[in-house]
Amino acid sequence: MTKASLILALLLTVSACSTIECPLNNRVYTNYILMGDVTTIADTLTVSTTRADDTDSVFLNRVTAISKFILPISYQSEADVFYFELHDSLGNQSIDTVAIHKEDRPRFEAVDCNPTFFHTLKRVETTHHAIDSIVINHPTVNYDTSKEHLHIYFKSNIY
Repeated sequence: MTKASLILALLLTVSACSTIECPLNNRVYTNYILMGDVTTIADTLTVSTTRADDTDSVFLNRVTAISKFILPISYQSEADVFYFELHDSLGNQSIDTVAIHKEDRPRFEAVDCNPTFFHTLKRVETTHHAIDSIVINHPTVNYDTSKEHLHIYFKSNIY
């Protein structure tokens, strides 16, 4: 083997293993779309949860005039519980508890990357103060952000 062919073989070997393409953001999100009579929230909506360490985490804080939103999905429990709090301009308030039951599936991109978790939505439970129902439209949650995972129906006469 000549010196030139040895150098070429070494360069090809080094360049073949030089990069590992791990995803920068390995979180996935669920897309909520407002359906039915109320397709835009006119009142103030706050969505929060209680984390595993018993601290609160607010995902949407007093938003108005929305027709869709995204929420993160955990990979630590069988269900994610959210609190949907609506306030109107007259001071009326309603709070609904929403539990999203799911199955977590680890997905390995490469040995050197952290695992990613994809999910399959199984069922939704909710109280019915302002929310009429939530329907699973697309149960598979992965990197595809174009899917409408959950259709949420608010009551038309909330107050």
